[in-house]
Amino acid sequence: MPRMAFGQGAWPDRPIRLIVPFGAGGAIDTLSRTVAAKFAEVTGGQTLVVENRPGAGGTIAGAAVARERPDGLTLMMADIGANAIGKELIPTLSYDPPTAFTPIIHLVNLPAVLMAHTSVTATTVQQVIDQAKARPDGFTYSSAGNGNGSHLFMALFLKEAGIRMVHVPYRSGAEMVTALIRGDAQFGFPTVSSGIGQIRQGNAKAIAVGNASGTPLLPGVPAVSTVLPGFECAVWHGIVAPAGMEAGLAMRINEVFGRIAAMDDVKQRIFDTQAGAVVGGSPEDFANHIRREVARWTPVIREGGIRVE
Repeated sequence: MPRMAFGQGAWPDRPIRLIVPFGAGGAIDTLSRTVAAKFAEVTGGQTLVVENRPGAGGTIAGAAVARERPDGLTLMMADIGANAIGKELIPTLSYDPPTAFTPIIHLVNLPAVLMAHTSVTATTVQQVIDQAKARPDGFTYSSAGNGNGSHLFMALFLKEAGIRMVHVPYRSGAEMVTALIRGDAQFGFPTVSSGIGQIRQGNAKAIAVGNASGTPLLPGVPAVSTVLPGFECAVWHGIVAPAGMEAGLAMRINEVFGRIAAMDDVKQRIFDTQAGAVVGGSPEDFANHIRREVARWTPVIREGGIRVE
């Protein structure tokens, strides 16, 4: 008990590193810097230093953090690839994501939207399914890369709808949306924040959203689950630490980030910039979420033969 009390009371007693598995300027980087800006306010002046380590779908950062000591000095902004399904996407990965980290807190979910090029005549999920069945392999869809969330979301949609489309991967969410509005692909499943600008300008159509509750940023756009019951997809991020962290220290870190996420201006900024919703909860809640994601996406990856080179 004295050791646990020390861990809870002393952290953080020096600057903390937050490793971000993608480059500067993207959604996960924006979230990380939003959180870091409030860290000193909650911790009495300590600093959260954001360090970008992009590459290999986030697994370069994941491998580096997995080797660190679980002392609370190095944390990671979690992503589905680096911290859940990376071993399925890259069989030769040097670490096992579900066991290599201590889940701390589930910070946010970012909704996704099924988009279509303006030339597509379908305006509903059922019409998309019907047209795709009438034209097997006649449609293409863009993604932000093999194994990216936008790829997995579309793969899940195709699997549950019983249809086929040709996958065309790009290097980022911006590139995949650009390809869609040019007509290089007919469909895509980006985050709402990546696609909403083009939707509002009339350069693309919103067919449906991935989460059952929808989003106020796209009023009137139904959920995919209204046609495919149980369908649910969203990009999620949270905080993890290397495996083996003492429970008391994990709870102290959870408390700090929970307080940041609960701030009204933080929640508003996450919504305004990323259409995101704060989740929160305990370390065990986040651990359970990661386990569910691994169980849900593993068969999609295996059946689709999805790999990251």
